[in-house]
Amino acid sequence: MPTGNDIIIRKPSRQEEAAFRKWPVWESKPSIFDWVYTQQETCFLLHGKVTVSDDTGSVDFSAGDMVILPSYLACTWHIREPVSKHYSFG
Repeated sequence: MPTGNDIIIRKPSRQEEAAFRKWPVWESKPSIFDWVYTQQETCFLLHGKVTVSDDTGSVDFSAGDMVILPSYLACTWHIREPVSKHYSFG
């Protein structure tokens, strides 16, 4: 079972950023919620700050970060500042 240690956070290339612009956008106000990934999600944060945690610890990411969240990850999202992100599943 994947854990928070399997989350990949990095700065995207220019080509990746251009591709993200074609993806849908998801937005949220500050909140806390549990989530279980049935598919891998790749997202690019346009705005905001997030902490994702599970039993192994937590990771932080923010605007400008590309994040890959693995399939079957069970975690808690803590949206610290309003978030806007491009996202893709699969």
